[in-house]
Amino acid sequence: MAQGGNSQLGTSQSGVSQSGNAQPGKAQAGPATPLLDRVRYPSDLRNLSNEQLRQVADELRAETIHAVSQTGGHLGASLGVVELTVAVHAVFDTPHDRLIWDVGHQAYPHKILTGRRDRIRTLRQGGGLSGFTRRSESEYDPFGAAHSSTSISAGLGMAVARRLKGEKAGRDAEHVIAVIGDGAMSAGMAYEAMNNAGASKARLIVVLNDNDMSIAPPVGAMSNYLSRLISSRPFLNLRDLMARMARRFPGPIERAARRADEYARGLLTGGTLFEELGFYYVGPIDGHDLDHLLPVLRNLRDADDLTPVLLHVVTQKGKGYAPAEASADKYHGVVKFNVVTGEQVKAPPGPPSFTKVFANALVAEAEADERVVAVTAAMPSGTGLDIFGKRFPGRTFDVGIAEQHAVTFAAGMATEGMKPFVAIYSTFLQRAYDQVVHDVALQKLPVRFAMDRAGLVGADGATHAGAYDIAYLGCIPEMVLMASADEAELAHMVATAAAIDDRPSAFRFPRGEGFGVEVPRRGTVLEIGKGRVLREGSKVAILSYGARLHEALKAADELGARGFSTTVADARFAKPLDTALVERLAREHAVLITVEEGSVGGFGSLVLQHLAWKGLLDHGLKVRPMVLPDRFIDHESPRVQYDQAGLNARQIAAAALAALGADEARALSASA
Repeated sequence: MAQGGNSQLGTSQSGVSQSGNAQPGKAQAGPATPLLDRVRYPSDLRNLSNEQLRQVADELRAETIHAVSQTGGHLGASLGVVELTVAVHAVFDTPHDRLIWDVGHQAYPHKILTGRRDRIRTLRQGGGLSGFTRRSESEYDPFGAAHSSTSISAGLGMAVARRLKGEKAGRDAEHVIAVIGDGAMSAGMAYEAMNNAGASKARLIVVLNDNDMSIAPPVGAMSNYLSRLISSRPFLNLRDLMARMARRFPGPIERAARRADEYARGLLTGGTLFEELGFYYVGPIDGHDLDHLLPVLRNLRDADDLTPVLLHVVTQKGKGYAPAEASADKYHGVVKFNVVTGEQVKAPPGPPSFTKVFANALVAEAEADERVVAVTAAMPSGTGLDIFGKRFPGRTFDVGIAEQHAVTFAAGMATEGMKPFVAIYSTFLQRAYDQVVHDVALQKLPVRFAMDRAGLVGADGATHAGAYDIAYLGCIPEMVLMASADEAELAHMVATAAAIDDRPSAFRFPRGEGFGVEVPRRGTVLEIGKGRVLREGSKVAILSYGARLHEALKAADELGARGFSTTVADARFAKPLDTALVERLAREHAVLITVEEGSVGGFGSLVLQHLAWKGLLDHGLKVRPMVLPDRFIDHESPRVQYDQAGLNARQIAAAALAALGADEARALSASA
């Protein structure tokens, strides 16, 4: 049994009471952390004994659990790297040595150890710490991340830059350590980076955090011993000597000697793939056992001539907290919870989420058409495809963190007459843009893109905001683009996408609960390129694309109260644009406001383009496209984010009044 991080959260280990009287959502006393209290920065770890470091790890785990219980966030992954975090910071000279966390959602213990403990209970809150690594937040975060599989590329860039500036050798070397989870290793970018790193011979340490045993054979004492042996200075020196000797022989003998070395270590430890990519493989070792982690890391730190190395550590998501160990999926990301019981705070019953509405609508389409299939890139629960997968397991495909592959894989299915839906977050579809253009749109293949998390997303912040898809898909010829204003519209758009069989289509919907609109059992196919008018007026027209429609209706109420009759329309489609509706609104109103949850260059730009060529901007019409501002919006509640973005009802009404005249704008500002 590993010696580090095995304690459950009982009083004896963590200081968290097991009384069971605490209620979810109520603040509970923090754990006793006498040794962790003495650690302000990683340098404070470097004079501690192994036994003291184990105590720091136990206390760090308890502190992480307690902090996340108050804020919500990514718990399971952070608990899995507690010992690894302590070990890396204790062995390496961070921040001078660069430590990069892939994705960054497992970096909560890292934040606690790097001068941010006093703010750890502001995680993902407005004005607080980011839920991911962030360069502007700390010098201990040398590279920001929230999307996966970037760490090795970034680390290699740092290592090469340091070599160009004059790299030192041995213990005085400048080190770059990239920690990547095995989920992130499913993305092609990681292997592209490893291939480049292996050829470059840069001084780079990649730590593969294998947290579900998907790569590793069982870890045991022999494996740990071998890892220490092959990372040790005597072994590396002997290996270097044998390599120099082999080079004195003819080419075939040299190659045979090199292959023999790789084969022998591959038999003992695995890792042949990484060796073929040019990495020196060490592992697997128990990532929760500091008695093994520390000496291996010290060996790698002190090696005189270290080529790229991959250290394979096996960890357990949720380690040390029984509820998270028992249910890694439910405790990957959590809301506030009771530390003692593990019970998460449940929101009051409300309308179903847009994600669930999408999943149910897709199930209805699949029941009616056996050609409907679903593809996700490692996000089955996040996209609702876990619901679809339970109903149609043989028609659900999770391709791993490989968005590019997901799109082209779907394109291949479309060539054979299937109806693939690629369910993907808007922010993650950015990673497959070339595939959308080249492999789908250029060939007019009917792949359907269901883009979740459209617009601003709250606590996940700018890295996960769906801000750009309207613009980056709107410029692609013959792409059908839709945005749902409510749950019923989403169901209709799923049905509409299923019916489009001659070109690609995409529809977007926001994160979170719907508006309580009644949802049909199965959606109705919409007329392509036709919007709808919800309220007729004569002075101001508000044309909404997406889920700001409800704010547009509220803005119309405000304008009506001030005597300005207002039309409100739901565009439904950005492409093809309902040109007849746009022209009518332009001709019959003094002011036209377009509203969307996307960046400049999106729906409003398409409207302006059409109006300009029709000459409808030449005769006094005032058009005000309202989009997300030209800046990244930090993590906050969605309501506050949209207020900061200027896309709530008050600001829509103010924009209309400002276009009409300064007096009305001042009147609205005074009443706000």
